[in-house]
Amino acid sequence: MNESILLLFALLVPVAGMITIPFIPHPFRARLSFIIVCLVAMVTTVPAIKALGGEEIDSLFDNSLLAGNWSFHVDRLSAWFILIINLTCINGAFYGMGYMKQYDAQRANLSLHWVLFLLFQASMLWVCMAQNGLVFLIVWELMSISSFLLVLFDHQNKTTLQAGINYLVQMHIGVLFLAAAFIWVYYSEGSLEFSAIERFFSTHSNFWLFLLFFTGFGIKAGFIPLHSWLPQAHPAAPSHISGVMSGVIVKLGIYGIFRMVFFLKQDYILIGEIVVILSVLTGLYGILNASVHRDIKKMLAYCTIENIGIIGLGIGLGLLGMGSGNGLLVVLGFTGALLHTLNHSLFKSLLFFTAGAVYQQTHTRDMEKLGGLIHRMPQSAVFFLVGAMAIGGLPPFNGFVSEFLIYAGILLGIKSIGIASNTLMISSLAGLAFIGGVSLLTFTKSFGTVFLGTPRSPLPQEPKEVSRGMRLPQYFIILIMLSVGLLPSFYFSVTGSIVSAFVPATAGGSFSVPAALTNSLSSIGKFSLIFLALPVLIYFIRKRFTRRHRVATGPTWGCGYTAPTAGMQYTGKSFSKSLGKLMNFMLLEKKKYREIRTNEVFPPERKYTSHYNDFFVTRVFDGLVDRLLYSMNYFQFIQNGKIQMYILYGIFFIVLVFLGTALKLI
Repeated sequence: MNESILLLFALLVPVAGMITIPFIPHPFRARLSFIIVCLVAMVTTVPAIKALGGEEIDSLFDNSLLAGNWSFHVDRLSAWFILIINLTCINGAFYGMGYMKQYDAQRANLSLHWVLFLLFQASMLWVCMAQNGLVFLIVWELMSISSFLLVLFDHQNKTTLQAGINYLVQMHIGVLFLAAAFIWVYYSEGSLEFSAIERFFSTHSNFWLFLLFFTGFGIKAGFIPLHSWLPQAHPAAPSHISGVMSGVIVKLGIYGIFRMVFFLKQDYILIGEIVVILSVLTGLYGILNASVHRDIKKMLAYCTIENIGIIGLGIGLGLLGMGSGNGLLVVLGFTGALLHTLNHSLFKSLLFFTAGAVYQQTHTRDMEKLGGLIHRMPQSAVFFLVGAMAIGGLPPFNGFVSEFLIYAGILLGIKSIGIASNTLMISSLAGLAFIGGVSLLTFTKSFGTVFLGTPRSPLPQEPKEVSRGMRLPQYFIILIMLSVGLLPSFYFSVTGSIVSAFVPATAGGSFSVPAALTNSLSSIGKFSLIFLALPVLIYFIRKRFTRRHRVATGPTWGCGYTAPTAGMQYTGKSFSKSLGKLMNFMLLEKKKYREIRTNEVFPPERKYTSHYNDFFVTRVFDGLVDRLLYSMNYFQFIQNGKIQMYILYGIFFIVLVFLGTALKLI
């Protein structure tokens, strides 16, 4: 079948599904939505795989509406992101069928939810294929609006509404920057096609236009300082939507940045240095905030910001390689970023799905109220542990491979791109190492507080393992994560082919990947297999020798206390308190506690509560909003509630238009 027909089919099937879902019986709506998600994934995966092999699909629709041809294109870069979108959406839809059963009473709400999910998937796919600026902005808006409405599933909740509105406002700020960039290109080149951007970069300074595009895409990706939608929207959304948004929607910001990077013709060093600095700061800020927050989904949202920083660091390294003519640095930076994009979509969706399972069974996201869930939800505990090891960059899982490539790129940069950039490279190396260390602290705290120990407070129901339908997607994700860890050379070759298609310095006979790098990747796969096989072998040997012996179970050693209580356990707060105090200039803690006065010999019982505020929201944006509201108060006399004045405004406007027309001013 012709690939263009497949892509047209991918457009028509979601539309048919969105029309059909509200009219079929309620029990079948989620299943039909999942089937359509799979169909769309299949018909778009075929051309994507062909594009990765070099068979690019060019122009689906050609017409002369509005601003030139409305063309669509699937090349290696868009194919990579299409595959990530399809994989994450299939897992999210399958998980969502089980997760959303608790809301069966909300039939109309659920029907709208699954309709929006189809629109969400389709719009993300078309973002990757659109090659016309106007069409791109239309599908970009459809993606933002559908995800906004998905976040608002629990719209009766005031916090959810606030998070959704904040998300929508920030997305439209991003669209404002993107629209300004496309308009600039149109007035310069007379076209809204993406090829016009490349022509613009060939004849003009690249920095300012790229800055506009980077700002617009960076808001979607979650770079600081316009990142605050992530820690608000993710906790508010249903967990499968959080997994898809964190796994995919932020990556479309990365897709847009990559697309613009591959159009660049000059200013590589300047842009690369700015991207590296911003990315390291984003990674540090994200993981520091994740380490102190006690809402499990908010913690994961800040970890998304951290990983966007790691991906951005890879992009910055690739730009520095392009500027210095170092093909190997280009490959290490860009392949590390592309592979970490896939890796993050896998382990972050796994972690959000596990957080959703915990929330479904306990009805709380506060780690301080949990504990001991490994006894009630053992498989979910393993899922979270695997995701925690992967996001911490530990072998044999996938996070280690992409971070290895980025580390190798930084070390190569220290040696090869000159003294002027050495300070930046060394600082980046220290920053990435610090991010990795704090990431381990964060997930040690999270796993220990939620799954180990004993319950810290009574729960509304006895937790139990979630349904098989909610667990199967997580097993599937782990298999793919292991495939990256065990077969790193294969994934490196795929991402390397994407880079070589767009960066001429790395293609053809002018550049070849050193044997030392390919040997290192092969060794990572071999040692990862040994690392994985060793505990499995030990388990079966232990089981063989102990199966004839009676196993006695008893309480965990109480450290000498004869009557331990749950209150004696380490809390998440106490685990990260030292780091929070050390970084208190950035991690703003708000306490609610009445201090004991000196004359209180026998002080009465008192309560202590605290939470952490986002630095940029509290110190920057809240202040700007307060000043804006204060200024707008001076104009309250205009909206005074008097109908006579409103009629007078209308008459004044009509007279103004009449005079302007009579005097030929308008």
